[in-house]
Amino acid sequence: MRKIEQLPGVAEVQLNFGAGLIKAIHQNTSVEDIIRLINVNGYDARVQGESQAVLKTAGKLRTRMILAVVSGVMLGAGLIISWIGWAGNFHIYLFAAAMAAGGYYVYKSALNSLQNLILDMNVLMSISSVGAVFLGQWSEGATVVFLFSVGNLLQAHTMDKTRNSIKKMMQLSPKEARVIAIDGSESMVPVDTVGIGNTVLVKPGESIPVDGFISKGRSWVNQASITGESKPLEKTAGDEVFAGTLNQDGSLYIKCTHLAADSTLKKMTRMVEEAQAKKAPTQQYVDIFAKYYTPLVIIGAVFVVAVPVVLLGRPFAEWFYKALVLLVISCPCALVISTPVSIVSAIGNAARNGVLIKGGAYLEALGKAKNIAFDKTGTVTTGIMSLTDIFPFGGIGSEQLLQAAGAVERFSEHPLAMAVMAEVSKRKIILPDSDSFRAFPGKGAVCRVEGKELYVGNKWFINGLGISIGDVKQIEAELEKAGKSIVYVTTSKRVLGILGIEDVPRAFAGKAIKQLKQIGIEKIVMLSGDNEATAANIAGRLGIREYRANLLPEDKVKEIETLTWEGDTVMVGDGVNDAPALAVADVGIAMGAAGSDTALETADIALMNDELLLIPAVIKLGRRTRAVILQNVFLAIALKIIFLVLTFAGISNLWMAVFADTGASVLVTLNGMRLARHSF
Repeated sequence: MRKIEQLPGVAEVQLNFGAGLIKAIHQNTSVEDIIRLINVNGYDARVQGESQAVLKTAGKLRTRMILAVVSGVMLGAGLIISWIGWAGNFHIYLFAAAMAAGGYYVYKSALNSLQNLILDMNVLMSISSVGAVFLGQWSEGATVVFLFSVGNLLQAHTMDKTRNSIKKMMQLSPKEARVIAIDGSESMVPVDTVGIGNTVLVKPGESIPVDGFISKGRSWVNQASITGESKPLEKTAGDEVFAGTLNQDGSLYIKCTHLAADSTLKKMTRMVEEAQAKKAPTQQYVDIFAKYYTPLVIIGAVFVVAVPVVLLGRPFAEWFYKALVLLVISCPCALVISTPVSIVSAIGNAARNGVLIKGGAYLEALGKAKNIAFDKTGTVTTGIMSLTDIFPFGGIGSEQLLQAAGAVERFSEHPLAMAVMAEVSKRKIILPDSDSFRAFPGKGAVCRVEGKELYVGNKWFINGLGISIGDVKQIEAELEKAGKSIVYVTTSKRVLGILGIEDVPRAFAGKAIKQLKQIGIEKIVMLSGDNEATAANIAGRLGIREYRANLLPEDKVKEIETLTWEGDTVMVGDGVNDAPALAVADVGIAMGAAGSDTALETADIALMNDELLLIPAVIKLGRRTRAVILQNVFLAIALKIIFLVLTFAGISNLWMAVFADTGASVLVTLNGMRLARHSF
């Protein structure tokens, strides 16, 4: 990466280890020059995007495999010939061939590293193998190179497997779409050319190519690629569908709402790629450690030779050999790879199950979570409100009250507003002209209707206007006792009436709360802008002991700040109204993010569907990820300490040291990859 940064005209380079991507923003340097430089360093690269130099890299596994096999054959032949004492020194040529084949990429990378004043694991291995040759230990030098090449091959192979989740996501969306022209004719066009408003026909068994709404047709659609839901959903006219999902048994006419580059699937893919590029705290510490660790190891190896030989008169060859073993054992391969492979596997697994985690930091924070706070409406409840009570005052009728409320709420996307509009639509009430709409989040809204201002909101909003609600307190008390949300409709002077709206808990919400308690979450709190009785009703039905009612958005922020002082806190909300609280929490989780730009951008973790059971599952994934990372770090360090002791005890040798280092790297990689199979 540093070599690319030194090219003229390159402004920025970003390496995404997990996704196998390099992004280069450049002006004077050509894409070909960047690709050529990457190829020289032993990687295969090709252009993925056109506006920037976005390069997809993958180790030349086939070439590496061939070279490793050749190295192994040459090593084996050399050992056999040396043991039987045949053909004089011919075995040395075989060992040299083994080193040349197995060390091709190692020595090339080491030279590039030295040119950039970088001391990495390739430099350590090169010094060790060449040093062994200097001592006449050709067999050990060849063994070092062969084992290291095999280790690199296995690491490249296993890391490629962890990248498959992104590759599969990219392949879900079809390359072409069947567009219906104005005259009704059909034509297959590249999906990138489908414009917003175009109508696309998707036949049974085909993948849906674009995000949009069904304009005609009915079918069952498998949305597992987006939401992680295993069961297909029935879709009909007016329903939203997503690119990359599978149409099963009916023809669908879909009106495109997003360009291909802006589809939910593309956003998910970009988010997973970016998440894998963001380093977890443990990985950041390890990287900083490795940066200073390797030069210190080389300095330490020099002292291992200098002190006994110069000051104590010990044999040079013996202590030089121990210094070489020290270099191999101290190679930080396993330590460096221990965290990223775990993070990549876990994030990829979560994405396949409809959970987008924006980085390793949030995954680790989940693993430490002690408290969790839920928004009420639309999170632990369905958010599909039902208008159950209508109480008009001042001589007006129910339809007049609904007409006034609808004139304001027609501009709002709040769940309570949707309940009002559903009743207005059901009764086919004609609404008057209205304009100058203003929303007050967590309180209500105002709109000018036929020259007069009408207000719709909660009790605190109306009290803030100085309007008395004394005459309706008895009705208000009855509605609150029933656990219903209350909406006041007023002019600037008097109350026109109140509406009672009911919400119900989500399916499996109670089960999710129970699972959170079982896995050791210490405090579960429900936050609500509703009245005390309504909040108590829902909390009681779900088994949530603590709740806070009558909260404005700023109050929710204060509650989250208090919880974070007590321990790592997760906030779960809808990603829009709860954006401030989601931002303050250690981890913000947005529900039902499929198709929602705001939810995807706001939260640290996005659940693509509304399945609350995913929350305890992803917290368990976070905990398991932390455990695996700690296991990997412990294993990598423990093996090094053991072999350091064996080295100075005169028991360990070069090939044993390489075997231990390579073995540790493979073990931590395989251990991290277990997270890809974690059950949700």
